[in-house]
Amino acid sequence: MAAQDIVIRPIITERSMAGIGMKKYTFEVAESATKIDIARAVEALFGVKVSKVNTLHVRGRMRRQGRSEGYTRSWKKAVVTLTEDSKTIEFFEGMM
Repeated sequence: MAAQDIVIRPIITERSMAGIGMKKYTFEVAESATKIDIARAVEALFGVKVSKVNTLHVRGRMRRQGRSEGYTRSWKKAVVTLTEDSKTIEFFEGMM
């Protein structure tokens, strides 16, 4: 699996932006990706050193639209912590 297939998109919320100061970045990742796969993909894509990866599965939520109802899709989230001597990810610098 290529690095572009593992890291799908960054998650940009108030809570995820608060973690940037501590070098914690949040991404949506592929469901089948392991922590080791995610760490290698982030290192390859952004040229940084990963210290730790925490993952969690986000369940789909019940949504209604008129009379019909259904669930949004489930997805996997990864919080990637970089080492102290690692550089920051430039993509997130313009957001703050």
